[in-house]
Parts: sequence; C-alpha cells; structure tokens
Amino acid sequence: MDLIPAPRHVTPGEGHLVLGDDTGIAAGAGTEDTARWLRATLGAATGLALAPKDAGARDVVRLAVSEGLEPEAYRLRVTADGVTVEGGAPAGVFWGAQTLRQLLGPDAYRRAPLPGRDAWRLPLVEIEDAPRFRWRGMMLDVARHFMPKEGVLRYLDLLAAHKLNVFHFHLTDDQGWRVEIRRYPKLTQDGSWRSRTKYGHRASELWEDKPHGGFYTQDDIREIVAYAHARHIAVVPEIDIPGHSQAAIHAYPELGNTDVVDTSALPVWDTWGVNPNVLAPTDATLRFYEGVFEELLELFPSTFIHVGGDECPKDQWKQSPTAQARIKELGLADEDELQSWFIRHFDTWLSERGRRLVGWDEILEGGLAPGATVSSWRGYGGGITAARAGHDVVMCPEQQVYLDHRQAAGPDEPVPIGFVRTLEDVYRFEPVPPQLTVDEARHVIGTQANVWTEVMENDRRVDYQAFPRLSAFCEVAWSELPAPAERDWADFERRMNAHYRRLDALGVDYRPPSGPLPWQKRPGVLGRPIEGAPPNV
Repeated sequence: MDLIPAPRHVTPGEGHLVLGDDTGIAAGAGTEDTARWLRATLGAATGLALAPKDAGARDVVRLAVSEGLEPEAYRLRVTADGVTVEGGAPAGVFWGAQTLRQLLGPDAYRRAPLPGRDAWRLPLVEIEDAPRFRWRGMMLDVARHFMPKEGVLRYLDLLAAHKLNVFHFHLTDDQGWRVEIRRYPKLTQDGSWRSRTKYGHRASELWEDKPHGGFYTQDDIREIVAYAHARHIAVVPEIDIPGHSQAAIHAYPELGNTDVVDTSALPVWDTWGVNPNVLAPTDATLRFYEGVFEELLELFPSTFIHVGGDECPKDQWKQSPTAQARIKELGLADEDELQSWFIRHFDTWLSERGRRLVGWDEILEGGLAPGATVSSWRGYGGGITAARAGHDVVMCPEQQVYLDHRQAAGPDEPVPIGFVRTLEDVYRFEPVPPQLTVDEARHVIGTQANVWTEVMENDRRVDYQAFPRLSAFCEVAWSELPAPAERDWADFERRMNAHYRRLDALGVDYRPPSGPLPWQKRPGVLGRPIEGAPPNV
C-alpha cells in the first residue's frame, strides 16, 4: 500500500468495503475531536454525512481508546462490517484516522466531491502502527517573512496529514516581532514592520522597496493553538534571545547596549545574516522578557518554550562597561558564560512555572542550563554533547533537514543557497548518531525539519522548499527504518508517486520530481549557486 509514513505492520485482506450514505461514525469516549475532524474532512470530500451511529451496527467507523497500546499507537481494521480505529490515547486514534484517509485515495483530500464518482472504497486490511519519536516537528520562521494566520492553519493541516506533532513557531527575530504582547504594545506597533526587504540571499543586489510585516493578535494565537490541539499538535513558541533581537530593540531601545551603540537609531532589520545588535545583560532586560514570557505562557500550553540562544555575537558585550561589570559581579569567566547566565535565568524562571526551556545548541557555550533541552542545528555535535550530559535533544542538523537549502546542484533552484539536500538525502537522514550509547540515545526525544524564510517571500515558495522533502522527513520521524544505506529508496519513491496526488489535491505547490517549473527559475543574481552559504541567510 502507498502509505506515507510507512506503518509498522500491514496485513492485507481480500476485497473492499464500500462507504455510502448509510455509513456513520461511532465515537467512543475521548475520540470526539477525531470524529468531528472526519466529518469535516471526509464529509466534505465524499459528500457523505457520516452521522453518529451505534458501534454495534454495520457500515460504521468505530473510534475507540483502548488500553494496551502506546498513547500515539493505533490499530486500524477494515472488514466487511465496517472500520475500527483504536488508539492508546486520543492522539493514536487521530493518527489512525489519518491513515484511513490515505486508504480512501487522493480525492479524499479535496474540499468537495468530484462529479461522476460513484463509490468510495477501502481495502480490507489490518494495520498496527506507532511512532518512533515523540517529538516529530517542523519549525516555521514567520519573522523573516510573515505568514498570515490562514497559511499557518493550512500548515497545521499539512503537518497532521504527515503525522507530525510539533509545530515550532519562530515568532521573533531581527526582521520582525510577530506576537502581540499587551503590556509592551510597541513590539507590534513598531517592531512588526520593516521598511524594505532584501530579495534573495544577502549577497543579492536586489531589494523589495515596500514595507513588509504583520503580527498575530492574542486571539489569533489562541485560535492557532486550539486548531493545533484538535489535531494533536503541540505549538512550541520561540522568542529568540539574547541575539536576533533588533526588532525588539527598535521598539524599546533601552533593551540594547546603549553604552556602545545609539540604539534609538536602529531600524527593524531589512537584510539577512548574523546581527551584531544584541540584548543588554541587565536586570531591566530580564524583567522585560519575564513580562513577555508571562503573557506567552497564558497563550501557549506547551510544556516546551523555545528561547533561541543562537548566533549571539559578543562584540558589544566585550565593549560594554555595563556587560563587563556584570561579568565581574557574577564572577564569570567571559562573555560566553554571560550568555549562559542569561539563559539559565529563564531556565529557572520557566521551571518554576512548570515549563521546560529549549534552545539552539549555542546554549551549550559557557555551560548548559540544568533543565535545558537542546535543538541541535550545527550538525550532530551539540546534540551528542548534550545527550552525554543527560539532557534531552531534538536533532535538526542544518546539513540534513534545513529545508530552505537548495534541492539540486545546478543554478535552476529559485534561490540556490546552502547545502544541496535532495528528497533522497532527507529520506536517508538518521536522527540518532551512532556515537551514542543506548542510554544516551534515549535523550534524543525526536527530530524536526526547519523552514527558515529569508528567501521565501510567500506561501507558494514555502511549499516549494518544504515539499516533497517534508514527506520524506515525516517517515524518518515516524517509521522504524533500517540504517540509512539500507533504506529502500525505490519503494519510497514508488509510494511518493501516489503521495504527489494527495499533495496535488491539498493544493501544495511542491517541487516537481523533474525539477523547477519555469516560473520557479530565477536567473542572474538570484540564480547563481552560493557555495558554503550559512543556514540562516
């Protein structure tokens, strides 16, 4: 069967079950959200009512939470009498329903029935399945290029269709602040818009000379979180500190190193790269961001809160009398330990409120905060170090799963930056490095693909970069696969031929297997390969 991600065990039967006007749904306790989702999606695609029905009747889709299964595991049985989807918890039932949708064919992904279709058939089958990792995520950067709320909701549906369960929401950066904080209104009034935007890689000579921006109100965020929750996706917000903060400094200049630079003259940044303007390591800055996080915790129930911590140049701290006095006061060795002190403060602050801090692997420099989880992006090294020290790790190395990187070696990619990573490369990605012992490997709680949007000016470009590679990534995150060299690429490619039709029905503007379409080629400045380009352009 052409299922993605591949399930653990499939026992095919003979024949089909035909769904019709009499087909109903029997929702057991805890499965009500999945029943509503099935009626909304399959009901729209098939035109069937899928009305409530007794579990003992024929021609029924039975949803049940069953003891003995892992929380996200499911068992799906299609017999001549009907369909049974059991999960160890409501999430498992939902993932089983996603597989059920795949079994119905690509037209089950449309929003209205196609004319002339006379029957909806399910193959008789029994499937037993469970995920490999508990963190299966995608990070979406909405700071560099803002994605309106409807686009975010659409991506939550795409994650759910691929059994991904973490949405890492990169909400702030030098180029824009995207979440309403009511006690600090200037963050969005002033910090969410920039006057112009570098077009393409930062080496490009082109500019888009018009304002760009936007932000999510707190009610927008509540809607996004509720929408994700109904799809068993955790939304992990990221407020990037102490680097990548020029938008916040523009709104509130006192947050910057005012004894080194005139922060009142700093705009919201309009280009890409590593910015030298970082937060001042003062008590006032700590209190300000405690206020930010207080409102954030009310909006996001996720256990994990991401604080960034990446690409924080220390030049201003080295020159700042205020920063140097703080290093001396705290008895720190250097500026790296000063950043560690900054991160440790919020690790303690979040822990006291029942949350867990997660940050990019630079938070290892100067000493890792006691409760911190590490997003290992600069290769595997940071994750290996953290796991050996007993810290949880999310593997997301730029060399494998940064989806803003180019998908072919030639100049035809829209903006050919970074490492070449093909669909097959992503399929052969292994999140757990072989250097770890069995006990150490248990700290690799999962993996995620990262979508940085410096060179993605709209949803269509995000689709092109993310897909179909995200479809390969979801199998790496979910399925029990052999070692990378032993993976059956030909079988995955065959299954992708069917999956492309699902993506077509969903309206995903993926990169075609044969390469870019004419509109996606950009000659000249944006078309030349940029060797060794950094991941965060």
